[in-house]
Amino acid sequence: MTTSNQESFNVLKVATLLAGPIIFLIVLNTLSIEGLNEGATPVIAIGAWMVIWWMAEAVPLPVTALLPLILFPLLEVFSTGEAAAPYASPIVFLFMGGFLIALAMEKRNLHKRIALNIIKLTGTDANGIILGFMLATAFLSMWISNTATSVMMLPIALSVVDLLDNTDADSSYRKGYRKFALCLMLGIAYAANIGGTTTIIGTPPNVVFVGYMQEFYQKEMAFGKWLFIGVPVCFTLLSVTYLMMTRVLFPHRLQKLAGSASLIEDKLKELGPMSKAERWVAVIFGLTAACWIFQSGINELLGGKYLDNTIVAMAGGVLMFVTPVSFNRHEYVLDWKSTERLPWGILLLFGGGLCLAKGMESTGIVQLVGDSIAGSGTISLWLLMLLLTGFMLFMTEIMSNVALTVIFVPVVLGIADSLGVNPLYLAIPVTLAASCAFMMPISTPPNAVVFSSGHIRMADMVKAGFLLNIISVIVLVLIGLSLVKWVYG
Repeated sequence: MTTSNQESFNVLKVATLLAGPIIFLIVLNTLSIEGLNEGATPVIAIGAWMVIWWMAEAVPLPVTALLPLILFPLLEVFSTGEAAAPYASPIVFLFMGGFLIALAMEKRNLHKRIALNIIKLTGTDANGIILGFMLATAFLSMWISNTATSVMMLPIALSVVDLLDNTDADSSYRKGYRKFALCLMLGIAYAANIGGTTTIIGTPPNVVFVGYMQEFYQKEMAFGKWLFIGVPVCFTLLSVTYLMMTRVLFPHRLQKLAGSASLIEDKLKELGPMSKAERWVAVIFGLTAACWIFQSGINELLGGKYLDNTIVAMAGGVLMFVTPVSFNRHEYVLDWKSTERLPWGILLLFGGGLCLAKGMESTGIVQLVGDSIAGSGTISLWLLMLLLTGFMLFMTEIMSNVALTVIFVPVVLGIADSLGVNPLYLAIPVTLAASCAFMMPISTPPNAVVFSSGHIRMADMVKAGFLLNIISVIVLVLIGLSLVKWVYG
């Protein structure tokens, strides 16, 4: 970055940093809305400050999320205890437990073994390799961070791409090689984004939504039921994405990749046989996933509501710390030092979002916005879903999907309440859309990770991403709504 660019950046940074509190003071001292209680104006003012800082990323997102904890008690919206409660919501600990399990998988290389074996199963045909990487990436993103998954898959994919690099080949081969590399890189990013939609813990927007359902409706979203929506949506989007890239957008016409099978075998040999620690991680992960999926059946068998999503997640996380690998060395599957890599900021972001939403709901803001947008109630449910889902998806291209979900989902819930429809009909497709931004490197961390490979041009990502965005909106509205109605009635 040149000196002049750096100066311009610094000026913009200071401007956005000051804009938040300035707008807050203006709104706080001038806004008055009939029909709302006295606490509404401070909540709107704080929300405006947070939106500005979140959109401009003037400070780290989790820092912005701490504003309600400070300002709500000072402005007498909530007491300190009431403002702090959402930061310790069960949803925060649900995601924390999921993070701990993911950290253990990464520490013991179980995630890499799973990925390599999936890729091995799909064969050495060029499109088979792309499919294998996409399936492996999507499966891992169901359980661990899509960013971590992309970072892990990228060097393996680059090794495969290097096998094909032949600078002496004719122009036709070189063109096919570039398209293969492009498909492989985009496939990893897109599969990481799509895979996260499959489970409640797969991506932060899902967890934010589940938190709102508990906060607003005291409704717990069952892990197993979510799979009945997430799996078909993931399968459909993954299939469409693979076919569009390999058959329509970037057909490479390469066949069997010489050396790719031995490369995957070499990577597996580097891992060696499963260690005792890795086997324990696999067992605990399997037990945790089974308890999530069959939670209601287990509770019925035990004759009470003993398990919920949070208890299962934290039990799985704690087991990683107490399961011994070697008593002599005092070694356990996971040690506390590993939690330095736990994304604590995301947990604060959840808490801040839930606190802001609690303020918006308790002061009547959510209902007022919902009534205003719903209007006379004559708008078609399908059209409304299309507009809301499309807005969420395309806004995610330029704004953090977690922050956008925190801001926008309460509005969607308010609209649903105003129309008298099941809030899940609108909110689930909108929430899933937050993870389906495919156009820009800045849209999601996986997009940025693969863009850094040097095999993707901005024009190619925008071209593929725009078309897939449109397809995703249609899939989420048509298939998503049908599945939600089937699962939740």
